[in-house]
Amino acid sequence: MENQPNTLGSLFENAGDYLETRLDLLKLQAINKSSDAVSSIVSRLAILIIAIFAISVFNIGLALWVGGLLGELYLGFFAVAGFYILLAVLIHIFKNAWIKGPVSTMVIKKMLN
Repeated sequence: MENQPNTLGSLFENAGDYLETRLDLLKLQAINKSSDAVSSIVSRLAILIIAIFAISVFNIGLALWVGGLLGELYLGFFAVAGFYILLAVLIHIFKNAWIKGPVSTMVIKKMLN
């Protein structure tokens, strides 16, 4: 009979240790998922920045070329700007299907995997 209180105390101590270890595991899993999602976003952002620089240089060249075809350089810049205004309007109209949905799906998949 004397052994029984020690067994119950040991059981409660082990249960407490188990809960503490389980909480630590959940914290580490959350940190792992968060760091994976953030690193994915940062790497895509770096690629996006490089692509923006390349597209900018391409657009300047395109505007100069179109301006040369139209006879005035500034007309080429207006033509390229008009194209991007049209593109911005289309993206605004379809933003939920083209941007919001895919981005939220990507974040959810990263967090659940």
